[in-house]
Amino acid sequence: MIIGEWKPVPELIAMLRNHKKVLLVGCATCMAECAAGGEREVETLAPLLRIALAESGSPAAVQPRVLERQCEVEFVETLAEVTEGVDAIMSMACGIGVQAMAERFPGIHVYPAINTTALAVRQEAGVWAARCGACGDCVLGETQGYCPVARCAKSLFNGPCGGTRDNAKCEVDENTDCVWCLIYERAKERGSVESLLTIRKPKSWSNSRHGGPKRMVREDLRI
Repeated sequence: MIIGEWKPVPELIAMLRNHKKVLLVGCATCMAECAAGGEREVETLAPLLRIALAESGSPAAVQPRVLERQCEVEFVETLAEVTEGVDAIMSMACGIGVQAMAERFPGIHVYPAINTTALAVRQEAGVWAARCGACGDCVLGETQGYCPVARCAKSLFNGPCGGTRDNAKCEVDENTDCVWCLIYERAKERGSVESLLTIRKPKSWSNSRHGGPKRMVREDLRI
């Protein structure tokens, strides 16, 4: 899932300072799951914004609303009936949701309340960890099901760097397992260590961050 965390309240106030009627919109899927933008968080942030805006000398009406998903047109469209007089929308969705809102309501300022951080899995209550870099060229079949793009601090493709600690922890973060040690141990369990001896070519990032906006088309699903 996509995870994120609140922007600092002073940063949110700076965005909203010149607005009088704000629609604060949560997302009941990913951002709710990571406790950043679901119904509870919307109900918590709305009064904080009202108080902080009033104290800053820029009082504003803040109306809370939660959508099932902000990344789909059908759900975003339901806001059309409540946007009259609204001069700002603050989205508690990921960056995708923020952009979807901005596209649907081009005449209204749309601001992000969330810093989108990663594609992650929930390890335990209150802990999420990145698992996918959305690089557009998946190598999980070659790396024993571990993603070196997201889980190696240096995104290395041919084994660990020289800084791996004796306890198999990353030199960048001593609380993080070295993913290449995990890859090796799983390969060892499977009896496939020799597969790791194959030198992988330098990764082409043309499908990812530097290849322009991504777009996937499935002709068989188009109407």
